Amino acid sequence: MSRQDRAGAVDREMAARLLPDAALRALGCWWSENAMMFADETPGAHTVSYTPRRWAPITPWPSALASTSCAGDAGVSRAQVTSLVADALRREAFREALVATYVWGKGKRGSPGGSGPATLQKILASDSLDATLAGAVTALCEHGAGAAYAALHGRVPWLGPSFFTKFLYFAGKTVTSANGPEPLILDRFLARRLRSLARAVGRETGHDPDGSIAGWVWRDKNWSPHRYEVYLSFMHAAARQVASIDGWPSDASPDLLEYALFRTAWT
Repeated sequence: MSRQDRAGAVDREMAARLLPDAALRALGCWWSENAMMFADETPGAHTVSYTPRRWAPITPWPSALASTSCAGDAGVSRAQVTSLVADALRREAFREALVATYVWGKGKRGSPGGSGPATLQKILASDSLDATLAGAVTALCEHGAGAAYAALHGRVPWLGPSFFTKFLYFAGKTVTSANGPEPLILDRFLARRLRSLARAVGRETGHDPDGSIAGWVWRDKNWSPHRYEVYLSFMHAAARQVASIDGWPSDASPDLLEYALFRTAWT
């Protein structure tokens, strides 16, 4: 059996088993502790702090974010970014939408050393950026999240999946996807959660006894478009599974699970 065949076998087993009992217990505890914070049963209240002045070199700067002349820190929530991106996409201001999602995604992490603003400047310098972002939104609308991911994968220097899936996630709140599940964020933290599951399944089934397949497909970055589609399929199915947890919202969207998995460890 080839490496790809073994990866496919592990994927199928994961799709059949979904989240293990330990994960379901951890998620149930997380929800019982955080339900009041997310009273609308969405992760919209998830707020990230950022330091506006550190982003002063960035243009275009979304007017809905705190002015870069402001002292101190500011906060921006998922719900606010959703509204900001919706407005930007209506105006075809794709760069504004990307900046908003990037600032939210980066927050204060890396900013003191300049890595956040400096990397974003490199991304914004790409001549193909506008056309690439517009093409991804069109692909999302006409073909689905997998096609939108493929339209961004490897297309813009310095813009990797951990950040462009944030752009896709927020775009998906405005643009109706023609086919398949809505886009979700995939970063190294979520990939590590799936890697842990894949390693356990690989050992139990014998398809990946040493965990090398799990480490290959659920690496920390640069996931293939196929891997993103596997991720979306798993997450949307798992969102239906966790609806059985006592107290968990029965109609909660998959992005609530995405955030909960980001915040919760069970191994």
